[in-house]
Order: sequence, then structure tokens, then C-alpha cells
Amino acid sequence: MSRVCTVNGKKPHFGNNVSHANNKTRRRWLPNLQECSFPSEILGKSISLRLTARGIRTVEHNGGIDAWLLGTANSRLSETALKLKKQLAKAQARVAK
Repeated sequence: MSRVCTVNGKKPHFGNNVSHANNKTRRRWLPNLQECSFPSEILGKSISLRLTARGIRTVEHNGGIDAWLLGTANSRLSETALKLKKQLAKAQARVAK
């Protein structure tokens, strides 16, 4: 599994540990990824995603997973989010008929 947030695309950062003697060793800082499920009112089931803590706050701030997916431009969404957005659009079209 890749360590990338589905919402904001945060990835691991790389750098050096620097000791008092100025020895440098490579290290990485990992994002705070959480497995989180959101209830989708349109699909009628819960959607599970790997998000950072900031990503979870972003989705909740925008009114839930349905509102966030439908209100975000396609160019800003990851592949998994785009698939979910297409499922939501199809479900909305079925309900509208």
C-alpha cells in the first residue's frame, strides 16, 4: 500500500537526521494516515478511505464524503476518489429519474 492521502495527496518527506557531531543519516517523515469510513447518503453504504488527519478534517468541513466529492474538481481528485465520484453521479442520476 502506498502511503499517500486520498484527499490532499500528502506523501512521505525525506531528509537527514543530523547528530551533534554533524553525522547525517537519511530518514523519512511519514504522513499521519488513518483508515476511515464515511457514510454515504447517496450510495447508502459507508466508504472506506486512507486519509491523513488533515484530510479527514477537510471532508468533514465540506459536509461529508458526498458533498466533498461532488464539490471538488476532477483534476484535484485521486484515481480512487474519481471512481467514487462517478459512482455517486450514477446513483444521483438513478434517483433523479
